[in-house]
Amino acid sequence: MEFIAFDLETTGTTPNKDAIVEIGAVRFQGAKPEVGFGKLINPRIPIPDDASKVNGITNEMVVNAPFIEDVLDEFTDFCGDLPLVAHNASFDFKFLLADINRLSSRAPTGFVFDTLSLARKVFPGLANYKLWTLVRHFEFPSGTFHRAEEDSMYCGMLFSKIIETIQLRGGGISMADLSELVGKKPFQFPQFSSTDQMDLF
Repeated sequence: MEFIAFDLETTGTTPNKDAIVEIGAVRFQGAKPEVGFGKLINPRIPIPDDASKVNGITNEMVVNAPFIEDVLDEFTDFCGDLPLVAHNASFDFKFLLADINRLSSRAPTGFVFDTLSLARKVFPGLANYKLWTLVRHFEFPSGTFHRAEEDSMYCGMLFSKIIETIQLRGGGISMADLSELVGKKPFQFPQFSSTDQMDLF
């Protein structure tokens, strides 16, 4: 299975108020990471100290970075029509969705699955399901956390482990199978036409 694992770093927790400061993604072929994508983003608003303490990204680091509208096209091209996964995907999805809707931007066409929801179903009984807890539980090679591309790598490793475990148990791994497992449909970004995009200018 080929898929994209992705992650965001943001100035806070509220879409349309806070902003994305980094997008990271890794393309996987099965359990093997193939290509990475990482972009710092100028959020046009100051990065609070509390956010910088978590992700290590400072105002000085993004002052000359591109804006989100310049990065979304690159991210979309990187993802193509492959399925996507993120840990606590609703958070990352809602932030990207806010910018995609605001800009009528191009967006990835693949379905977005949540490794947090999947891990809870496939690996019940763990103390918690934070990404770094799962990385350590499965003894994945790891370094630092809370940078987008590196966290994408961990998310992809986790999704590969989830898929491997489901298959070993004789389960299916189609979109319908994964949706049924977690009891909800995956997310999907809206697709705007080129006319919609031109209307902004």
